[in-house]
Order: sequence, then C-alpha cells, then structure tokens
Amino acid sequence: MAQVLEFKLPDLGEGLTEAEIVRWLVQVGDVVAVDQPVVEVETAKAMVEVPCPYGGVVTARFGEEGEELPVGAPLLTVAVGAPADGGPGLPEGGAGTGTSTAAGTGAGAPAPGSGAGKGSAEGSGNVLVGYGTGAPPARRRRVRPNALTSAASGTPGASANGTSGAATSANGSSPAATAPAAPAARVTATAPATVGTAPGEGPVPVISPLVRRLARENGLDLRELHGSGPDGLILRADVEYALRAAAGRAQAPQPAAAPAAHPAPQPSAAAARPSSAPTGGIRVPLKGVRGAVADKLSRSRREIPDATCWVDADATELMRARAAMNAAGGPKISLLALLARICTAALARYPELNSFVDTEAREVVQLDHVHLGFAAQTERGLVVPVVRDAHARDAESLTAEFARLTEAARDGRLTPAELTGGTFTLNNYGVFGVDGSTPIVNHPEAAMLGVGRIVPKPWVHEGELAVRQVVQLSLTFDHRVCDGGTAGGFLRHVADCVEQPAVLLRTL
Repeated sequence: MAQVLEFKLPDLGEGLTEAEIVRWLVQVGDVVAVDQPVVEVETAKAMVEVPCPYGGVVTARFGEEGEELPVGAPLLTVAVGAPADGGPGLPEGGAGTGTSTAAGTGAGAPAPGSGAGKGSAEGSGNVLVGYGTGAPPARRRRVRPNALTSAASGTPGASANGTSGAATSANGSSPAATAPAAPAARVTATAPATVGTAPGEGPVPVISPLVRRLARENGLDLRELHGSGPDGLILRADVEYALRAAAGRAQAPQPAAAPAAHPAPQPSAAAARPSSAPTGGIRVPLKGVRGAVADKLSRSRREIPDATCWVDADATELMRARAAMNAAGGPKISLLALLARICTAALARYPELNSFVDTEAREVVQLDHVHLGFAAQTERGLVVPVVRDAHARDAESLTAEFARLTEAARDGRLTPAELTGGTFTLNNYGVFGVDGSTPIVNHPEAAMLGVGRIVPKPWVHEGELAVRQVVQLSLTFDHRVCDGGTAGGFLRHVADCVEQPAVLLRTL
C-alpha cells in the first residue's frame, strides 16, 4: 500500500523561524524525485529552493504563493510506494509517469486506513537542517475522505476533527491542502461560525497559521467573524478589517443607549490604538528582509554603545593608482577592492576592531580572521554579503568576489551562509551621492567603516591650494572594545593609505 508522507518546511538555518512561499515548482499529481526542488521560498536572508526528501506523487500542497509559513508547518504530502488499489507501485525516486489513484479518492490520496509515516521510505541524499537521510519519523494517522459523507456522521472518510480534509489539523495551525478532489470524494466544509457563537464551540474556518497568530496577538476571537473566503473561510483581510473596525469603535464616542439583546463584542486593549495615533496612510509590513534589518538595527542600538569619528582624506593618489593598475592589462580592479585591502591592513594593526563582545562571559573576543561584510542595496532591501577570509585575498580576488556576491544579492540568490559570519563591515554609501553618515554597527560586530563619495574639492596640497579628489571616511565602533585612541588610530591609518597608497605596501 502506498504511504503518504508529509514534508514540512525545514529549518533553513541561522535562526530563521518562517519563510514566504514565492513560487510552487510542482503541482498536485506531479511525480517528484528525491531531492527535487518543489517550492521556492523567501526568508529574511535570501530566496531558497527547497528540495523534497521523498520520491513519489504529490497528493497535496499547503499554503498559497505569497503566504508565510512557520518552520515545521506542512509544505506538501507525497504518496510513496504502491497505490491503494493494488496497481503497479510508484518507481523509486518518483520516476515514471501517470497519477493513478484509488477508485473514489482524490488525486493521489491514500486509501483509508493507511498509516502515514509507517514503515520505511526512500531517504534524502541532501540533508536540510533538521532532516536526516533515513526513514521519516512516525506521525499520527491522517485519513482522507473517500466518499460523500457528513462530517458529523462519524463514518470513515471524515477527518479526526469532524471536518473535511480542508479543515485545520488537531493543533489548529496546519494550513489546508490545495489538492483538488474528485466530485464524488468531496466533503462539504464546515460552515463559518456566525456572530455570537460562544467561544470554544465548534471549529473555526481558518487554515492560515498567520491569521490565527494575528488574531491571537490582538485578542480577537475568530468565532466572532464572518469569513469572506470560499465556504466562509476567514482570511487575513477579514481579521485586519475587524481590527480596524474595532479601533474605530474604540475612538468614537459611545452614546448612551438601552442594553441590546445581543451586544456586539468589545475590542480588547491590544486591538485598540491610542486616540492620538494618526489614521489612514499606507501600511507596509515589516517582514522578510526589511523585517530582519529592522530587528538587527534595533538590537544593535539597544546593546552596543557606539561612537563615531570621521576625517576627510585626499583620494587623488588612490584614484591614480587604480587607473594605472587597470591600464596595465588584466582584470579590472574595483575601488571597493582597494578599500577592502586598506581595511584588512588596518585591522591587522588594530585588531581590537575585528572582534565582538561576549556579553554572558563579559569578554571581548578578538578574531584572527577577517570576514568582510559590505552593504549592498537591492530591490528586496539592504543586505550585507560577507567575503570570507578577506585578509588573505589580493585586490583581484576581492574584485571578483565582490562582483559575484553583488550579482547574487540583486538576484536574490544569496545563501544564509553568505549573509552571516562577518567580523567587520565596509559601507560605501558614496554610491548614493552623499558625503557622510553615522552608520549603525552590524551586530554583533564591533565596527563599520563608511566611505562617502569622491568629488573634486579645494584642498591644500604641498602648501598650495589645489583641486583634489576628496572623500570623507567615518568609523562607527563599539566603545566597549576600545577607546577613542584606538578608533582614531585605525581611521587615521586608513586615511593615510588612501592619501598615499605606498603606505599600504609597508603594511603588507
């Protein structure tokens, strides 16, 4: 008999707790092979194609494109092995054609009584965090309806909670499958609860864990809502509308009136906004990359006592040196690569700034390697790719790695590993046409060097006024790891290398 295995959204690493479905790569009824990508998701770090560790026929998908799912939520189910009607078994790894199903069941649905997760199944060759390569863990029975039955009749084919296969699971957070069922196998969904239904009575027509969480965080009882979705399904828009209406009622004056026979539910304090809060406008959710940036910057401001120092430098000789290097033939050298070489040389002289603070141990940890992050603006927001072992790379290697990571950032192809683990950050905000800034330290690092635009300005050169290429350099640093003398010494060394690139040669 075929086994129906449930594949859940894996832990994608780096503490990520949720991901947004960008694009499904398979449809219900498709045959998939082991480790075949089945869905493209976007995390707070990057877009990732998620491979399925099972081979077989896709029987159900969970979640729509654009919906966020928490780690551990079901993504899809796969029928592995022989179909329930005793026909030919599915080829190993999902190879083969056709989507034969048992008579009277939905596409790819298992026969009633088949236990999901029993026995052994073909394991995944590639290991996602939280998933092994052996047989999947045992899970509770999941029975799909196979005849036109009533949820209240208790006959085989009704799900455990008394609703159809499109209802929520026992934990109340599993999204509904999008698998279409044959007309003879469909079970009518539970009708939505009407206003006034007592809390705790009957199931709530909600399939999205995000909708449940939004209602829970704002103290809203979902049984008080009429869903606008199919068969009364409560959508996120319904919850947001109810919260706005509750906020409006809280701000409006309450006229004296006789008690109503069925008084409307009052919004909780969490749902009501202060009367002084502005109304209207466009609300942009802090999620994905924008949300991750907001969380990290807020944490940096809370935990790091930062300070900033800056200096103007004459970059004329650095620009001439770069022009001469590129005129000599070979791969072109970027200005960012030269600034990175200057940074790594300065960090070798001032290692206090290549460190982090272990708050629990109350220790400053100085690192013996430089993983250099650089700020990159993309359509998805600000990201900081990391060049590994930047201290061991020459200008040509740095140029190539900067170009590769920048292209991957713009395409949304950066992996979590390429966005974490930095020890120092270089921020070239001069590309935006500005001179100065006070950067926020990229937690948990100890410092960030900011570089403004390089523009012609009046400058005293060799005792005479001249027009030179001038740049402003700024250093924001964690005052716990060093004092102003160390930070000033680092910044002055960087400025000296910018003004006289030959100084850099003495430090190599």
